[in-house]
Amino acid sequence: MTILTIDLPDNLVKEAKDAGLLTSEALAQLLKDAVRRQAGRRLLDVAKRIQAAGIPPMSDEEIVAEVKAVRAERRARQAKADHAGRS
Repeated sequence: MTILTIDLPDNLVKEAKDAGLLTSEALAQLLKDAVRRQAGRRLLDVAKRIQAAGIPPMSDEEIVAEVKAVRAERRARQAKADHAGRS
């Protein structure tokens, strides 16, 4: 667990406190939402760059094949790590 200390304007603190937003749970949810929105914006930016570069979209079959390949690679790495841990 990490403890943060931040400086905020008094009026913002009052408004946030009145709205119930200064609890650890509420702040954690606000941060999770902000991180998710930021990731979404990055994804859209990448999509725009791909479109501008003229890269054709992948078919559903190509996407499924890529996901399967990544998962298989991850399983193989994990199995190798598990085996090395036992040796």
